Amino acid sequence: MTKDPLRGGRLGDSRPSEVWDYLSSMEADRFIGMADVSVDIAHLLMLSRQEIIDQDSAKKIMNVLLKLHDEGLPDSVYDEKFEDVHAGIEAYIIDKIGIDSGGRLHMGRSRNDEVATCVRIRLREEILDLMSDIAILRSIFCGFAKDNTDIYMPGFTHLQHAQPTTVAHYLMNYEQAFKRDFERLGDAYLRIDQCPLGAAAFASTGYPIDREYTSDLLGFGGVLENTMDCVAGRDFALEVVSDCAILMNNISRLCEEIIFWSSSFVSFVILADEYCSTSSIMPQKKNPDCAEIMRAKAGSVSGCQMAAFSIIKNLPMSYNRDMQELWPHLWKAISDTKSSIKILNGMIRTAHINRKRMAEEAVKGNTTATELADILVREYGLAFRTAHNIVGRAVRTGKLDLETLEMSAKEMAGISLVELGLTEDAVADSLEVSTSVNVRNATGGPSPQAVMASIMRSEAAYADDLEWIRGLKMHLHSSEKHMIEKARELVME
Repeated sequence: MTKDPLRGGRLGDSRPSEVWDYLSSMEADRFIGMADVSVDIAHLLMLSRQEIIDQDSAKKIMNVLLKLHDEGLPDSVYDEKFEDVHAGIEAYIIDKIGIDSGGRLHMGRSRNDEVATCVRIRLREEILDLMSDIAILRSIFCGFAKDNTDIYMPGFTHLQHAQPTTVAHYLMNYEQAFKRDFERLGDAYLRIDQCPLGAAAFASTGYPIDREYTSDLLGFGGVLENTMDCVAGRDFALEVVSDCAILMNNISRLCEEIIFWSSSFVSFVILADEYCSTSSIMPQKKNPDCAEIMRAKAGSVSGCQMAAFSIIKNLPMSYNRDMQELWPHLWKAISDTKSSIKILNGMIRTAHINRKRMAEEAVKGNTTATELADILVREYGLAFRTAHNIVGRAVRTGKLDLETLEMSAKEMAGISLVELGLTEDAVADSLEVSTSVNVRNATGGPSPQAVMASIMRSEAAYADDLEWIRGLKMHLHSSEKHMIEKARELVME
């Protein structure tokens, strides 16, 4: 095949093999190879429409590009003798139809705006797929929560029994977190969906190009305006890596709890066998390996975030080759996050909640003491700090009964709770888990009514989100279909 077409003029072909390897971006370029074909087709349609390229050359090039679009890229375009896949594809075209025609495709653009456009195209697809998986995860949490609105469990602060709540309330906590992850990626999508093609090296081009036309062909929401920003801006990639890191951090926290809860001394949850492994020596073991690997992947994605920021932070405007090192970290962050979400969906969907164990633990550690203090305030007129101290002292003695509370009240506050009307039945009722949970009925609270209202709102929200994603995917599919139709028409003219 033709040698690297970029080195035939200013530079010689001679280079140590280690230099070729060092500068090559081929491994990361496999993520954007087909996106580059789409960019080439759109750019060629624009060159033809603007009469920048002659029709004979345009037809010859388009025939090759359509073959690549229909059949995929051959391995030869990823050969390490090319610095990147863009040079590999250009060399492939020149090899097929000659340099006089094939060498005209690159008019009015640079690798700088070409790469930036390819990355944004691929990122749009990846983000929409990731958002779809997050929406599915949210629906799993909502469905699981619906079935567990009256199943009690202990809530924790400092990993200590704190107050009773419900499994549904706990699950909706994560649904809300993943909803924000969804929204962050959705916001990032809107900023990615701006087309940099036509910026050339950074100062645009003297050819009479039509940037709006290529933007429309590629399905972008608009044109990224300043041409220097088009090729030098990488904040969109940093934003996506950061969004992935935050999402993986949320996943890691959930996995930490799953690992802890699935242990034999907690036994809150039983994971399906397909998401666990066993020991090579201990036949009784069932290890939560998927959750553990996800917890580790969160660290890897955070590492990608740190590397990405470190690569970009000191670069002067506009383009610098350092930016090439950003892409492996971006694609790894997305790949690790996507695979983790898919596995997490299955792991949560197939998990079994041990309701009996959760209910047993819900009453331990004096979890209802807060409600007892609140009742002394609401129904008997005590100041909250007074009630807090009275109940706290009773807990310290190990007895939460009327006699102990009465003694504490007299010694600490000089009052009689019995004279205020407190009875044994009232104390017993306030210490019931159901009382503590059901009275917490404010928006977002753990009562069955409050949680069901939250579930209904979330179900409506993710239904709208799924519809939005479907609309965006249909738009991208329609844009590509229209562009390929225009390309075939060009060949047939």
